[in-house]
Formats: sequence, C-alpha cells, structure tokens
Amino acid sequence: MSVTASAENTGAVLGVPAAAPAEAAAHYAARLAFEADVSDVHADLESGEPGIVVVDTRGSAAWDQGHIPGAVHIPTARIADLAPRLIDPALTVVTYCWGPGCNGATRAALAFARLGYQVKEMLGGFEYWVREGFAHDSATGVQQRPVDDLTAPRAGVSCAC
Repeated sequence: MSVTASAENTGAVLGVPAAAPAEAAAHYAARLAFEADVSDVHADLESGEPGIVVVDTRGSAAWDQGHIPGAVHIPTARIADLAPRLIDPALTVVTYCWGPGCNGATRAALAFARLGYQVKEMLGGFEYWVREGFAHDSATGVQQRPVDDLTAPRAGVSCAC
C-alpha cells in the first residue's frame, strides 16, 4: 500500500499543520528527557540499573494501599524537607503518583527540579504499573494483578516499541 500526501489539509488532524521535522525531533527528544514509561522503569529496577531512584509522591493511605517495590515514599508537600536527607543528588529521581488523570507526579518533579535534582516523571503512575501486571508492595504484602491487555501486551507478547 502506498501512502501519498493530499493537496488539502482541512481535517481535524492537519487543520494545524505538523511541525517541521527538525522541530518535531527537538520536541520528542525533550519529552524523553522529562518522561519515562512504566515498562522502562520496571525494566531498569529489575535489572538493577544504577543511577535512578523512584519516588512515590502520594499520601500515606495511598502508599499503604500499594506502591512500587523499592520506591521511596515522599509526599509532594514534604519533598523540600525530606529529599535533601533521603535522596542522593547524584541520582536521577523518577516521580510517580496515582495515574494519568493526576498531575501529582508533575508537581513533585517540579519540586525536585527546584531543589537541583535531575528528574523524570513516570507516565501512567501507579495505575499503569498495576495494570501492566507488575508486582507491588502494600501494607498487607506483595500483590500482583493480571495484565490488562488494553494497556499492555499479553504475557509473551511485546509491543517492541
């Protein structure tokens, strides 16, 4: 199948033309400098990749309900006070909150950046960690739900992105 350009750009997608390729490359490179996805964070934690620390920025009740194994718990309101005592400034901080409908991880990333930390926000938050079938710790022990195949490939299948 061959794909060719149309002379008219009046649709919803092309009503505003796409950016020039160099501008698009700069934009997407910048996004990757600010964001990490759940699968990449999981892979780095599983492999013991050095250089990152994952920070859960939710309150205590949310932390008790479930959190990423190995995460440090620092609610956003306490970052300025606790981060200098708990987080090595040589590490890159990866913040997360509930999920994509919450900007708590964004606020937390801003707080860490203002303190001089290198920081990335984990897209999808705790919701997508759980929905992708990764184990999580809770006040009652380790838990794991089946993969939601609307958010992650079924076992043995990779999106290869």
